[in-house]
Amino acid sequence: MAPKYKFTYFYGRGRGEPTRLIFAAAGVEFDDVRITLDQWPKVKDSLPAPMGQLPFLEVAGGVTLCQSMSIARFAAKETGLAGKTNLEQAQADMFVDEISELLPKAAGVHFASDEAVKAERAKEFDKVLEETLGKLEKLSGSNGHLVGDSLLWCDLVLFNIGFNIDNYKPGTLKNYPKLNKVVDTVKANKRVAAWIAKRPDTKF
Repeated sequence: MAPKYKFTYFYGRGRGEPTRLIFAAAGVEFDDVRITLDQWPKVKDSLPAPMGQLPFLEVAGGVTLCQSMSIARFAAKETGLAGKTNLEQAQADMFVDEISELLPKAAGVHFASDEAVKAERAKEFDKVLEETLGKLEKLSGSNGHLVGDSLLWCDLVLFNIGFNIDNYKPGTLKNYPKLNKVVDTVKANKRVAAWIAKRPDTKF
């Protein structure tokens, strides 16, 4: 039987990886469709993308969802990784919203082609990164999870952005012991480890 979910996004991690990580961590099979930047203009009009953009998730039964965090939140609820209670879910959402604000700024630095622009963006990103990680560190649990006592999607979102942070400035998260412990906990998850081992190795 075909998987219940078909997820389409660009070849890299970007805004699509949280959903992939959620399905992988939960052991839920899904079709992982990847499109290169060169392919995108050629196939854009032929894809069932409701808003003409990536990512989108096709769910068995004929429904297609778009918007990266809406998809990831749905996947988390479908797989039991959203939070055990309404309060845990709200706390997890709070972390995800804060963490997600780092991605476009990290992308701005990563994809800048002009060195002067890159340096200016990096300066701004350094300030935002320090402030954000400081706030997250204060709010995080100390048991290897941002919220509660089990793996939730907010842990996976932090783990994902951790790759970008480590590529940008290796060792940064070691200055934030509780956040670093969360990343280590996710890294030790056997399903996540298996996913990391088989997914394409991309910078962003």
